[in-house]
Amino acid sequence: MSAPQVIVVAGPTASGKTALGIALARRYHGEIVSADSMQIYRRMDIGTAKATAEERKLVPHHMLDVAEPEENYSVSRYVEEASRCCDELLARGKLPVIVGGTGLYIDSLLSGRDFAGREEGDESLRRALGARYDAEGGEALLKELASFDPQRAEKLHPSDLRRIIRAIEIYRLTGETITQHDLRTRALPPRYDGARIHLGFSDRSVLYGRIDARVDAMVDAGLFDEVAALLQSGVSGDSTAMQAIGYKEAAAALRGEISREEAVEQIKQSSRRYAKRQLTWFNRTPDAFRIERTGEDDFADCLRLSTEFLTARGLS
Repeated sequence: MSAPQVIVVAGPTASGKTALGIALARRYHGEIVSADSMQIYRRMDIGTAKATAEERKLVPHHMLDVAEPEENYSVSRYVEEASRCCDELLARGKLPVIVGGTGLYIDSLLSGRDFAGREEGDESLRRALGARYDAEGGEALLKELASFDPQRAEKLHPSDLRRIIRAIEIYRLTGETITQHDLRTRALPPRYDGARIHLGFSDRSVLYGRIDARVDAMVDAGLFDEVAALLQSGVSGDSTAMQAIGYKEAAAALRGEISREEAVEQIKQSSRRYAKRQLTWFNRTPDAFRIERTGEDDFADCLRLSTEFLTARGLS
């Protein structure tokens, strides 16, 4: 049986994914499934550019506000919860429209990647391996890893403490190497057939201008107040959520380490760099339909091209 079809709207930050996703969801009787690694957190709305209340009234949104900022949210948990959400939508006759910029989340969801045994850990084993790393050095542990998983060992540097320890830990716990696991899961048929639309900009400076304007709008909307409220509620500045672009810099300004003006400039710079990494990730997908946007007045063309692509994919 063929995998059920879903729509995917992906691209870098500030590329217009939300607006296009909503328009396509309304056109194809769908609902939005977010694929953003920071929009999953509650009370983090402004800095993550989460869909507004008005936008959510237009189309139901899922996979927003599903975790507390104090939690460490994993890709395996995302796949479990988002796939359950997509399956429920399909069962109701609704088309999932996956919208976001976290490429790992999107790729893992579509493939139905199996994370069994990958997310569970043994803290005592991890500490013991960490102690060995400190005592014997990375070369010794990398040599041990190479004895049962030479392919993974070749990809790692002796200083890559976390990945070396994780690779040994998984093998000790499951009896399967990461290389074997990845080969096995890649051989499985995909869970969903993604009609992928990837947004970009023919002129990179236009995208960067949009990013700068978005950051200014976030600041005007109360980004610093949002970060202050999170910190005052007890969210640690070292938590995964608070390492998000915008939150880390604003927290530093609130602590007096940098000025607010410096924080805003750092947020813009970090966002531009992140957009470049996103474009690199999404450009690796050979079967995606790519739309190179030109600016603010091209949304109608963007929607038309997307609709033509989806019609060719058999959606109506």
